[in-house]
Amino acid sequence: MDDDDVALFDMDGSLAGYNEALVRDLESLRSPGEPEVTDENLWTLDKHDYIRNRMRLIKSQAGWWLSLPPIQAGLDILNVCREAGFTIAILTKGPQKHSNAWAEKLLWCQQHVGHDVDVTVTFKKARVYGKILYDDFPEYMEAWLKRRPRGLGIMPVTPGNRNFSHPQVVMYRGVEDLDRVAKAIKIAKDRRPGEPLVLENL
Repeated sequence: MDDDDVALFDMDGSLAGYNEALVRDLESLRSPGEPEVTDENLWTLDKHDYIRNRMRLIKSQAGWWLSLPPIQAGLDILNVCREAGFTIAILTKGPQKHSNAWAEKLLWCQQHVGHDVDVTVTFKKARVYGKILYDDFPEYMEAWLKRRPRGLGIMPVTPGNRNFSHPQVVMYRGVEDLDRVAKAIKIAKDRRPGEPLVLENL
């Protein structure tokens, strides 16, 4: 296995059900008359101070990050990368205001991905090397690809990124896209150093 063949996987929203858990817990705190919290409106409601304060309260609870449910679709892509011969590494952003998250993210990865997988908790994902990045957040993906002009991005489709487009990114909607994503992973694996990433025939 080539040490340069690294596939990076985001945790929150990609491998772990961050949005799902946040929507659930915000709904449990919602007062009568307040708008329902859904996956569709989650990141528009956070413009309100009281929603942001509730989010901080929820995420500061001991055990919250560790209890996030795994996302099977993300684990499926991780396994495809593993079978293709990639070294798997988790690349997750460390929240500045929730120090408990750093340790719980590591424990979550060990529990759901394995003890043999490297875990990097960072403020700047773009600084970390890999041939592939699996991430649901467009801002992080674009920053990473800016430094990786031949890297492959794989993005699980969510309400917040469904209109995102980039020539190096393959959007992943689930089982129906698995073969196409697997082909892109093979192209990334077989690409020689310095060669461009060509995804035209997917």
